[in-house]
Amino acid sequence: MPGIIFPPEWFRQSGVQLTWPHIGTDWSEIIDEVTECYVAIAKEILKREKLLIVCPVEKEIINFFNEEEQKNLRLVNVESNDTWARDHGAISLFINDKPTIADFGFNAWGLKFPANHDNRITRKLYELETFQKDVVYENLLDFILEGGSIETDGNGTLMTTTECLLAPNRNQPMEKPQIDAFLKKSFGVTNILWLDHGFLEGDDTDNHIDTLARFCNERTIVYVKCEDEKDLHFNDLQKMEEQLKEFTDVDGNPYELIALPMADAVYEDGGRLPATYANFLIINGAVLLPFYGSEKDMIAKSILQKVFPDREVIGIDCGSLIKQHGSLHCITIQFPEGFL
Repeated sequence: MPGIIFPPEWFRQSGVQLTWPHIGTDWSEIIDEVTECYVAIAKEILKREKLLIVCPVEKEIINFFNEEEQKNLRLVNVESNDTWARDHGAISLFINDKPTIADFGFNAWGLKFPANHDNRITRKLYELETFQKDVVYENLLDFILEGGSIETDGNGTLMTTTECLLAPNRNQPMEKPQIDAFLKKSFGVTNILWLDHGFLEGDDTDNHIDTLARFCNERTIVYVKCEDEKDLHFNDLQKMEEQLKEFTDVDGNPYELIALPMADAVYEDGGRLPATYANFLIINGAVLLPFYGSEKDMIAKSILQKVFPDREVIGIDCGSLIKQHGSLHCITIQFPEGFL
């Protein structure tokens, strides 16, 4: 059996991928607003590491960045249906010490939306020699898996949700034991934590783990906690918290649990949007945290700053992102050192 390492997000990175919004996506009606958000995120990444942007028209994007920022910028012209790089992007592994981009199938969260272009982005990036020469391509397109649906503690444990990975139109007729075994084999882990509770109203992903609970290091999980008994999320998030308390690492030790506040409700066209502070991105020297224009923004930032004392926690207004039912982590995918 090959030696497989699935590096956690806090592993030293070579860069991050964004798939840029354009008028052919669902962002067309608010393209200027959402582009402003993308530029803000991109500039913070470029201060610290490389940024790979998948885009339809390179000339329009380069003008957002100054000469110094452009040194870390790579624009690649590849078609896309949408912009959720966390879910259509490559998952980085080390297999027998070789940097490997694992290309899992992406079908837009169970055939909810078109994904014919998005499902081919990783393969095209590899064919265009976007990655370093010794990076290996692993074709896993027969298995549907989104990056937002899995979290690792970097020490043999993977965390996911039953609602997502067992959802219809993903990998049925495979059942939980088969999927559990596949994940262990594919990611080189021995411990799968299946979260059975927790959801966000307006979420299209069938409860991605990166909207609910996140590993911050080998010992720590931060999670969304709802304090309002009248909120429709209260009971299920309480059950999620109780289950998280039961989770243990490969050595049988419980994790340290740190609660993040439930983001204030945000509505659009009468529907509630899935605002969450759990959807942050860890990069070299910093944590990029979605803000939603609420007093709770600074509370969440203060909590995460204590969790990440050696990184700068930077709030970025992501009010535009949640209008399409996702947030900051959802539009990014990181690559460890040795990949870009």
